[in-house]
Amino acid sequence: MLKRLLSFVALWAVLAGCHEVEEYPNDPIGNFEALWNIIDTRYCFLLDKNVDWDEVHERYSQRVSNTMTSRQLFDLLGEMLNELEDGHTNLMSPFGTSFYRKWWTDYPQNYDERLIQQYYFNFNYYSIGSYTYGFLPDNVGYIHYSTFEAGLGSGNIDLILDYFSSANGLIFDVRDNGGGNLTNVEQIVSRFIDERIKAGYIIHKTGPGHNDFDEPFAYYIDPVGGGHLAWTKPVVVLANRSTFSAANNFVSIMKSLPHVTVAGSTTGGGSGMPFNSELPNGWGVRFSACSILDGSGAVTEFGVEPTEGCAVDMDPDAAASGHDTILDFAIRRLLDRADN
Repeated sequence: MLKRLLSFVALWAVLAGCHEVEEYPNDPIGNFEALWNIIDTRYCFLLDKNVDWDEVHERYSQRVSNTMTSRQLFDLLGEMLNELEDGHTNLMSPFGTSFYRKWWTDYPQNYDERLIQQYYFNFNYYSIGSYTYGFLPDNVGYIHYSTFEAGLGSGNIDLILDYFSSANGLIFDVRDNGGGNLTNVEQIVSRFIDERIKAGYIIHKTGPGHNDFDEPFAYYIDPVGGGHLAWTKPVVVLANRSTFSAANNFVSIMKSLPHVTVAGSTTGGGSGMPFNSELPNGWGVRFSACSILDGSGAVTEFGVEPTEGCAVDMDPDAAASGHDTILDFAIRRLLDRADN
């Protein structure tokens, strides 16, 4: 079903290019106007974020002149894009790429890889691809998945799940996972379900107006099947503000499952599927073009909250003595469920 979703997005990209595109001169003012227009007609979250893009144009147009250097123009355009507060929106030039970083920099990190490896595993754990895994105290299985950019073979995942067959529960940690490929989200979610689920919806733009959207298009994920192993015992998914994009999507889907708890902090969001365009001077612009909603139809661009009662931050004093308070909470949660 996800392949159909991605094909649907590709079709949107073709259709979005069918409306008349105004041409702009290759000078600072022309490039400014081109960028402003790309966002005005194609960005998908202007209404959700209550951004007055016309007012943004008024403010920034007063600062643009054709005497600007390329770097001055780049800095100004990057600053304008940051008004969107979107980690998926970047300006790319030969000398740099603009980033909006405040979606995570204004929050505690809530993850320390070395702490877990040293104090919980004594450096005795397994690693394969982007997976790190092993047994924690109290017979709890632990997997950290660092990026959805990299998948893992079905046989390898079978071996990991088989290794944890005797565990009381499983912690699946996607803290500091910045996202990647949605097909890898489908691959992992399929291991935690025993029936088909509605994973969410996608909404694509149908025209240049801020409210020109098609009806939400539902997509589904099926259980893994094919004789491969699945896990339907209790799971705690750990997230932090650096859980972003495809990882944000993963958390939103997992949170809907009855045997899954999400603990830690609200994810960093990033539910827009990125699309690329180009300015007259050849600089690239990447921006959120299609919104992915969760299974209830809610926007997750601003992040996915932990399960009620499961919002936890790392305690710096506890961390100094070798304790990850988020991980400790997850272990207690699983043990409580095992006792009930």
